Amino acid sequence: MGPVLVLVFLDNCDGPLVSNLLQASFEKSSQSSISNAPHFAKLNRRDGAGGWSPQVTDRQPWLQLDLRDRMEVTAVATQGRYGGSDWVSGYLLLFSDTGRAWKQYRQEDGRFVGNVNADGVVHHKLSHSIRSRFLRFVPLDWNPSGWVGLRVEVYGCAYKSYVADFDGRSSLLYRFNQKSMSTVKDVISLSFKSRQAEGVLLHGEGQRGDYITLELHRGRLALYLNLGELITPGSGRVAVTLSSLLDDQHWHSVLIERFNKQVNLTVDTHTQHFRTKGEGDSLEVDYELSFGGIPLPGKPGTFLRKNFHGCIENLYYNGINIIDLAKRRKPQIYSVGNVTFSCSEPQLVSTTFLSSSSSFLSLPATLSASGGFAVRFQFRTWNPDGLLLSTRLALEPQRLELQISNSRLRLTHHMSAQQKEEVSTGEGQQPRKLIWQMFGYVNIPLLCVPLGCPSSSSSDSYCENPTLAFQGCMRLFSINSQPMDLNLVHQGRLGDYKELQFDTCGIHDRCLPNFCEHGGQCSQSWSHFYCDCSGTGYTGATCHNSIYEASCEAYRLTGSSSGLFSIDPDGSGPLGPTQVYCNMTENKVWTVVIHNSTDPVRVQGSTLQKPYIMKFNYSASPEQLMALVARFCFSTFGPNCNPVTGPDGSPLSWWVDQGGERRTYWGGFLPGVQQCSCSLEENCMDMNYFCNCDADTDSWANDTGVLSYKEHLPVSEIVIGDTNRTGSEALYRIGPLRCYGDKSVWNAASFYQESSYLHFPTLQAELSADISFYFKTSAPSGVFLENVGLKDFIRVELSSPSVVTFSFDVGNGLVDLAVKSHVPLNDRQWHYVRAERSVKEASLQVDQLPLRFLEAPSEGHLRLRLNSQLFVGGTAARQRGFLGCIRTLTINGVTFNLEERAKMTPGVSAGCPGHCSGSSSLCHNSGRCIEKNSGYVCDCSQSAYGGPSCKEEVSVSFNRESSVTYTFQEPFSVMQNRSFQASSVYRGNSRARENMAFIFMTTQSPAMLLTVSTFSQQYIAVILARNGSLQIWYHLHVDRRPDVFSPRPSSLADGHLHRIRIHREGKDVYLQVSNGYIYKRKYTLSSDAELILIRSLTLGIVVGENFDEEVMQAGSKGFIGCLSSVQFNHMAPLKAALLNRGSSLVSVRGHLVESNCGAPADSTTSHPLSAAKTNKDNVSLHDSAVIGGLFLYFLLIYCFGVNMKLVPDVTLFHCLSSSLSLPLSLFVSLSLS
Repeated sequence: MGPVLVLVFLDNCDGPLVSNLLQASFEKSSQSSISNAPHFAKLNRRDGAGGWSPQVTDRQPWLQLDLRDRMEVTAVATQGRYGGSDWVSGYLLLFSDTGRAWKQYRQEDGRFVGNVNADGVVHHKLSHSIRSRFLRFVPLDWNPSGWVGLRVEVYGCAYKSYVADFDGRSSLLYRFNQKSMSTVKDVISLSFKSRQAEGVLLHGEGQRGDYITLELHRGRLALYLNLGELITPGSGRVAVTLSSLLDDQHWHSVLIERFNKQVNLTVDTHTQHFRTKGEGDSLEVDYELSFGGIPLPGKPGTFLRKNFHGCIENLYYNGINIIDLAKRRKPQIYSVGNVTFSCSEPQLVSTTFLSSSSSFLSLPATLSASGGFAVRFQFRTWNPDGLLLSTRLALEPQRLELQISNSRLRLTHHMSAQQKEEVSTGEGQQPRKLIWQMFGYVNIPLLCVPLGCPSSSSSDSYCENPTLAFQGCMRLFSINSQPMDLNLVHQGRLGDYKELQFDTCGIHDRCLPNFCEHGGQCSQSWSHFYCDCSGTGYTGATCHNSIYEASCEAYRLTGSSSGLFSIDPDGSGPLGPTQVYCNMTENKVWTVVIHNSTDPVRVQGSTLQKPYIMKFNYSASPEQLMALVARFCFSTFGPNCNPVTGPDGSPLSWWVDQGGERRTYWGGFLPGVQQCSCSLEENCMDMNYFCNCDADTDSWANDTGVLSYKEHLPVSEIVIGDTNRTGSEALYRIGPLRCYGDKSVWNAASFYQESSYLHFPTLQAELSADISFYFKTSAPSGVFLENVGLKDFIRVELSSPSVVTFSFDVGNGLVDLAVKSHVPLNDRQWHYVRAERSVKEASLQVDQLPLRFLEAPSEGHLRLRLNSQLFVGGTAARQRGFLGCIRTLTINGVTFNLEERAKMTPGVSAGCPGHCSGSSSLCHNSGRCIEKNSGYVCDCSQSAYGGPSCKEEVSVSFNRESSVTYTFQEPFSVMQNRSFQASSVYRGNSRARENMAFIFMTTQSPAMLLTVSTFSQQYIAVILARNGSLQIWYHLHVDRRPDVFSPRPSSLADGHLHRIRIHREGKDVYLQVSNGYIYKRKYTLSSDAELILIRSLTLGIVVGENFDEEVMQAGSKGFIGCLSSVQFNHMAPLKAALLNRGSSLVSVRGHLVESNCGAPADSTTSHPLSAAKTNKDNVSLHDSAVIGGLFLYFLLIYCFGVNMKLVPDVTLFHCLSSSLSLPLSLFVSLSLS
């Protein structure tokens, strides 16, 4: 590998760099007087007027330093102007190698915090150093009672580099001393500055198929790395890409670290870890590595890919300084083309258009000799829309417009108010950097690029902005082949402008780093990023929240029945969802995880030298299984018939636990003891042996038991030896993993003293946090939880009897979200709270009350920095503590064990007294349990069911003229009350949702079942078509055709009960139809728009609505039959019609008869649609396996400090041996709750 690169970090790179600079090293945009010249801006100096101040008319003031050479800058400091009231309270820091093309140094919030007085020094240590010659301080805010005043210091040290300049037709070849170089570890580092968006930086390959390529592609860095994997035709090479906008002609650092297949790729401050493909662990490269391009062998000057055009410095390959070798003309280096050793600096200066509403640049356009003009410029942007250029033509009122529209370039020639011609290009691509040439004829001397003109525009100029102004960067302006000097524009000597930033491209990649979690795809505009969570199983602004419940127990509490479900045991944590079977046929809830071998297996002919081995692949990953086991306490069943021990006591068979450790104890016994359950129960058929099969009789014997040690589950492998004797065989069966219960749902603590609290480790929630819990109290106020840092904090509290408040500060100022209930929350009943904070938004949900929502600022601090303990039920100051019960506290998918911590805390007790605190569901179908002095009652007001336990269906018979209309009390959005104005770019991405469920029976078709209409002419309709098939209509945009779904052509007007459940989440619509069997489908809408201002919901006949013709035909026929248990979100309109006939909210038409058209609710409750798959026919759980007889075994075990029953499968296993010397035993059948 050659010598090893040793990096030495100097602790003393913090010397002052400004104090010794000469007067010529200071530049400025302007100065208010000679005594306020820029060279007076040295820290702690009192010369002149005590610092630099610009003119009060300076629209964009700046102070510039020339450090005389490239330096390593590690810190900056500022002061106000001495003895005055002038100081800068906020500023930007720009850097440049040339003093013309500048780049902003980005703090977390983009700007630096400055001074609060004239003489105090504010020091900022840079999180990553700057290597540059020129620095520019750009004041943003200053003393409102004074003006800009600045003194500065910069700290750092000298910087030395080895530089090579590649002209796009050259490269360097590093040739090995031998034919090939094989390495298991590589470290490659370099910095580059590119003039183009494409180009190869590094390439090497070997004959066995190994290769490494590092190249720029569309301004992103792509690394191709393969260790011997065979590339099949058409498979292509897969790249790992990182960063963007790397063709900005500023330096970017790259570090590649590889050990075997593990690779770290770092670009600037961003690192991506990955595992490379291939069969080997070494990278084998033949002959040479090329830098700057890939020369074609035998053809000098010919390259296979586009070459790199720009500068590379400090290029090290495994400790070898490549550029130093090339500069000294060492024989290992071969130069192709013209490679020089100083970096040329092209003068490509950009201008940033800051505002999408008012930025503009106007330049004079003189006619060319041909009577027209030609315009040329380059631009880049993230926005899909924006006006680039507009000008009036000679013939009034003709004009030309060039704009980006829906990510396409469009040139429009307006010939009159009604007539126009268009030419488009760039279809399907978002132009980020394009060159466009346009020729046209003009007879006026003004060209606006783009337009958003000042109010003071003179009457002889023509400027208008019919669309969004351009927001992005432009450069290389020329009119009629004459370059435009924007310095003259900046100085007010040419054209005009508004809200521009000169000499820099301020475009910022808001998807780097990618804040979209769980594989969400990031897209962006100039000022915002957006996460597409489609197909991830997560939702929310950053794909943080799982759409699945955390356990089968949680599904049961939503009213679900048995079936396949996706559960996400760590919620918003890093693990994805996994599919399990939830068995809810009894009063228990079993979680079942299947694997690849659940049928009985016979084993013969195995020996210790060649044992029988079976590996079990579960439907969940090992990480998911560990999360499930840790949360639920699992078991497995797995019988076998083979010797447990040999004559010397050594094991002949064993099983392997989740950690890969060999286990020789068997079901029903304790870890570490090679015995079976019959030994523990003292009922082995021969008490001289510890297992029935060890008795070694000529007849079949069996052993069974339960594996219950949570840390060892699940069983990952079974090994059986010594069944190679005549007549000897083993039979085993490992059933699915089974679990009963989820104690974390009811993990609670009671707080009796205001000064008491539970404390936990610091909350790890820098970028995102979701906090959910239930509480009940009689106290008027109290802090539920709090965690603080030096300045940042996060808190959730009951601030008054009816208000829950979520407060936090990440450095952008205090944020308070409050939800006020119309009834007191200190009513000794359970209430649900969910608070979430991310870099995108914050929200607070309390019970079913409207969601309070606030969008985070696009610029500002992102990270919540905490350092104290997390206090639950109180604060560190022991004030405003909570009095009452808190249960099911979950933060970022982790449920906190309140009960365990409460056992050792004074003033707090484990659990919570009361009937409604138990784990059994006393109230069904979303009914709410309410404590009473001598018992409890079920509040069924938000359930479509009635009765003491919310289990009785509410059913009504309709005739053709019957209808029930539920009018919402006020204009009601099905979504949420958002306390912000969404950006115009992403307004359409609100996360709309509806839940509808009902039961019906009819023989009529067509028929109207249900309609939901809004004040904005939107509607949802569920009808039976003429052929009796079910149709769902979503009309979300008045100017578009509605989305219509018809699940299946078969008629539902068959006189049988049908249960319908419809759930929408954004564009996704989940449908469930059940009638003895369950039919499920998922559909995708053309829009994810929410229902705005819901007006009413109608069951039965509909008249006077502006629906589509087929819907109106069904509406005019009404509904004849029985409707039952109708639910829309948390509304139960049918029940409201029966219980509140005099209410102004309910309008009843025709004759309604209360009836009983349904069965008991519990036996027919359906699944949440977003969680279940559409087919469960292929699942075989094998709850019992009977072979030759029956043996039933029950065992009660307390596991993980939680009451959970372990119940075995009803399974019989026999062992048969003709040998008189070797015993046999049986592996157990078991299940664990």
